[in-house]
Amino acid sequence: MIRRVNVRLLLAVLLFTVSPAQAQQPARLPKIGFLGVRPDDSKTTFESFKRQFQMLGYVDGKNIVYEYRNAENKPERLPTLVDELIRVKVDVLVVAATNEALAAKNATKAIPIVGLNLVSDPVQSGLIESLARPGANLTGFTQITGELGGKRLELLKETVVKLTRVAVLWDPKVFTSDQTLKDLQAPASALGLQLHSMEVSSPDKFDGAFRDAVKAGSGALTVNLSAMINSNQRRVHKLATKHQLPAIYARAEFVQSGGLMSYGADRDAGFARAAVMVDKIIKGTNPMEISVERPTKFEFVINLKTAKQIGLTIPPNVLARADKVIK
Repeated sequence: MIRRVNVRLLLAVLLFTVSPAQAQQPARLPKIGFLGVRPDDSKTTFESFKRQFQMLGYVDGKNIVYEYRNAENKPERLPTLVDELIRVKVDVLVVAATNEALAAKNATKAIPIVGLNLVSDPVQSGLIESLARPGANLTGFTQITGELGGKRLELLKETVVKLTRVAVLWDPKVFTSDQTLKDLQAPASALGLQLHSMEVSSPDKFDGAFRDAVKAGSGALTVNLSAMINSNQRRVHKLATKHQLPAIYARAEFVQSGGLMSYGADRDAGFARAAVMVDKIIKGTNPMEISVERPTKFEFVINLKTAKQIGLTIPPNVLARADKVIK
């Protein structure tokens, strides 16, 4: 009897000595790690993704936590940054592009990875097994470089009278660059265009590459994306204007910062789809069961101020097709 009373007294003491904070400890919030290479573009991408994710009901600090890492234009830092995100126990890794996806995939087979801008053929590049069933911890949103590259050449051909040669600005440090250049050969041939390769591996090579392109008779320019080229947007615009080369880009922000034209996937639509993927993963879906998606919505942007600077008149039929015109 005494023993029973003592047990009850002990339980009562324990009950009243537990603090309210201990008794009502909140559940751990899901944590999303974001990884990028280029500071300004990665930050913009991160904020755009967060806005789309918030539309699904996720509020930073309330029911989701973010960990942001950026390589500051130094891709060699990516493995270290991935390790940092793994150590802080992120539940999902959201990566800005292919280099980040490769670094994340090499570092972990357990944490789900969602890529926002994967290579055009992630199967051929070894990132996934198939678009429908990625087969590992990686899924996301992929480019369609070949098809879009051909469309950009078509727009240049319609815009520039008697165009016969187009310079292709590309960065050899991007592991898919060779294939991207090859993908342009067939549409260029179909349009009666010759291509001039503008291989630029570092900022100090831009001036010489533009001089060589003009010397080779290039009448326009198409620009492939890379962290280094993206970081030198204004320099590319300045040189294109100096040499009066009409240029087309893959993203609208290039036109907003002074480029002539862009044609590419609607990035917000891609971020919205990626947000849905992350939502599914947080709720328990295996990433290998989430199909890698391709863009279905595109936008064509023209900067008339830039056209005037290089003495170019945009044909009315081309202007009428623009989704946005900067005057």
